[in-house]
Amino acid sequence: MDALASKLLQPTDFMTLDRARQLLKVQADFGGFYNANSAKLILSEVQREYDQAAVDGLIQEMHLEAIFGFERGTRFEGGLALGEQI
Repeated sequence: MDALASKLLQPTDFMTLDRARQLLKVQADFGGFYNANSAKLILSEVQREYDQAAVDGLIQEMHLEAIFGFERGTRFEGGLALGEQI
């Protein structure tokens, strides 16, 4: 793992909503299948650290439904979109 990746992936780092916005903006600006997978990973972290409302807010705010087809109410876990939360 290179120095940049190890710096970005510290296990003690906390995913703030501002950081999630920054990372999602990069992915949304590129669009595409691989960037959608990266966005799912970011939203998985937000889901884990916060809650469904935070995920839904980012999907709406960042227009991720139009860009990647992510719908509000979708749970994200481990980089997977699992459907609506029950």
